[in-house]
Amino acid sequence: MSFTQNGASKNYFRLVDSANVYVNETSAKAQAFLDSIPEPIEDKIKGRLADYYFLKALIHDERSEYARSYHNYVLSVRYAEKEKNYNVAANASLELFAGMYFAKKASIAYSYLDKAKKYYELENNTNGLIEVEQMHAYVEFTNNNYEACNKLLLKNLDKYKKIEDDAYFYLFATYMLTSNFIKLDNLKSAYGYLNEFESLEHNPTITTYNYNSYSAALYISFAEHFFKTKTKDSVFHYLSKSEKYRNSMNKDLIRRYLNLKVDTYKSLGDFNNTKVYLDSIVYFENKMFDKNLEASMQISHVLLEKESELKNESRKTFWNGVLALLLLCVLAFLSVFFFLYYRKNKSKLKATKNKISNLSYLKSNNEKLTGKVLGLEEYILNLKNEVQNISKIRVETEQRDRVKELYKNLHHNASVLLDKSDNQIEIVNDLNVEFFKKIETLHPQLNDSEIITCYYLFMGFKNKEIALFLNISVRALESKRYRISKKIALNTNETTLPDYLQETFKNLSTK
Repeated sequence: MSFTQNGASKNYFRLVDSANVYVNETSAKAQAFLDSIPEPIEDKIKGRLADYYFLKALIHDERSEYARSYHNYVLSVRYAEKEKNYNVAANASLELFAGMYFAKKASIAYSYLDKAKKYYELENNTNGLIEVEQMHAYVEFTNNNYEACNKLLLKNLDKYKKIEDDAYFYLFATYMLTSNFIKLDNLKSAYGYLNEFESLEHNPTITTYNYNSYSAALYISFAEHFFKTKTKDSVFHYLSKSEKYRNSMNKDLIRRYLNLKVDTYKSLGDFNNTKVYLDSIVYFENKMFDKNLEASMQISHVLLEKESELKNESRKTFWNGVLALLLLCVLAFLSVFFFLYYRKNKSKLKATKNKISNLSYLKSNNEKLTGKVLGLEEYILNLKNEVQNISKIRVETEQRDRVKELYKNLHHNASVLLDKSDNQIEIVNDLNVEFFKKIETLHPQLNDSEIITCYYLFMGFKNKEIALFLNISVRALESKRYRISKKIALNTNETTLPDYLQETFKNLSTK
């Protein structure tokens, strides 16, 4: 019998290995291999659960199902620690850092970067440690600190180039250097590093998807540069080159590509093509919105499933039956609320067709919604564990007390979540577009999060209120205000940041 079980496990291990082979090229095929493993997964592939959940996270990430991706990365780290599979633990930790830092700018994200470094050190994984090192340069890159990023990359560039077993490090470095020099208007250096980047196209250690997605980003950056310099032929040349990699573009690249098409045709007076790409933007934004709506409905569906499980388990006692009824009411309310809430926002999205030039600001809304879905996913996971623990209690009085406490906490937390979500979205959806146009013109060095903070200060909100809207601490907000003042070279001895904003934008009408 033992031999049969071991043999079956090895067969299921092969399904995990096959999924790993296809995950970067054909995620649907990788998903099919993982789906072929029967339940319960924990028994069938014991010892390979970290790999299984890491692959699932990659698949969900490619499909822009960020809440599910985040959940599977967390599970991957958890099982990797148990299995002492430190390379997978480190890889998943890096993905969690990237997801939390670049999507939510959460300070807690750095704990995952520290974990990744620790796990790579346990495995003596030199390339992994280099990836952690590059992540610091990437942070500067995403914050538009081009010269600081270049400084970190150039001092290690020769080291990256000598890594023959994984040319990705050199590819990633030359990609960032090319992008930075474009932003710094140093085209000579930009073309030099572009040639280095393109020389890696057929390197066997680089996945096709990575090369294609970075190529699309670079060509769009060149096109944007030439649009600013009004060199229309070059704009179309690089847009044409980027279009070759359309299937490898992420949602941000697609937005940049479509908006640049609109701006270019508008500047040429070609209103037919301008309308075509405006319609494409509306279609794309509706598609992104529908994905967020679908994710929220999936979460409600999971909640209802767990409530049903609890009801079946607790039929023996009267109090458990009462709890199930109360949970059903609460969850039904949450489901209706989310449905009506997203329906309301979808109507707002349709209304923006008449204000198409301002569609780029919808990016902020979608990113905030993604952050809320991530937080709700974490809350659901905790609720599921608590429900399972209650169902295992055999002492009736103890179970009754735990049931009452669960309902009390659920009722309290649900109301808190709804209030925070409502405050944040109402404000973000009520943006003063003129304010954003003017501040982006005056201070292009500010990132999206810093611009939103300035808007709240301009509107007269207090630190505690803004911290609540952004889901950060007051101390973190004060640090953000200090960084903003420093970036715009504000003399804080003479005036405060709110006073500066009021004086600079006093002619704008507020909503």
